[in-house]
Formats: sequence, C-alpha cells, structure tokens
Amino acid sequence: MNNGEHHYDTHLIWDGDNTTDYTTYTRQHRLLIDGKPPITATADAAFRGDASKHNPEDLFLAAISSCHMLSYLALCAKYGINVLSYEDRATGIMREDGKGGGRFEEVTLHPVVTIANAEQIERAEKLHERAHELCFIANSCSVPIHHVAEVRV
Repeated sequence: MNNGEHHYDTHLIWDGDNTTDYTTYTRQHRLLIDGKPPITATADAAFRGDASKHNPEDLFLAAISSCHMLSYLALCAKYGINVLSYEDRATGIMREDGKGGGRFEEVTLHPVVTIANAEQIERAEKLHERAHELCFIANSCSVPIHHVAEVRV
C-alpha cells in the first residue's frame, strides 16, 4: 500500500574529461531517467553553456509550468470543466548575487485555457489558484510564483 511517499531517481553524467581551465571545459551533461529518453543539458549560455541545449533554468521553469497544468487539468476534470486547449509561456527572473551564486526572484505563468462552456469561465479562472496550492513543484519552491491566466471559450 502506498503511504503517500514517492521516490524519484535521476542519473546525471557529465560529458567532459577535465576542468583544468574554467573557460574551456564543457558544461554538457546528460540526464538519464530509467525508461525515458535522455536529456542533453548544459549551462545557460551566459555561463559558458550551449544555447541550443536545455539548461537547469529552462528545466526549472518547465517543471513549474507542467506541474501547474497537470494540477489544473485534474481540477477541471473533477469539476466538470471541459478544457479544449491549454498553453503556457512561463517566464522567470534570476539574479546573480555577485558572489558566484544567485536565485530566481520570481516566476510568472501565463496559461491560456480554452474551455467548452462559457458559463464556467469564472470557476475555470479561480481553479488556477487552487491548482497552485496543489502543485507539488510550486510547493517545493521558495520563489514567488505568479499567474496571469486567460480563460477563453
């Protein structure tokens, strides 16, 4: 019986072979999760990474956006709101601290949801707040996460 505890495993492999020079070592690495396609990632281009590959900051925003959507869709299904389409363009602001580190200062989700029934727009809009409260990833973050949602028919 599941006691509500879930375990996740990720295998990270760095694709380099030395770090003798900060300016030249590769930031490329692979994220491996059993049974799923690998993700080739790197640092953000601002930190000497390859701009054509995913970076931790991209994946952080994607995780928040994806979790919010999944929580929102579950609530809509529970309350009989037929969602026809859902898109989100998440944005985030990260600030370096001048000591080699930094943090995200805020994340904003911009979901655009199309539903089937105009009479359910108000409830569909309010469910974004509840989805935020239920989102596992948002609950694990210290960064403020805002929502600028649009619901259409």
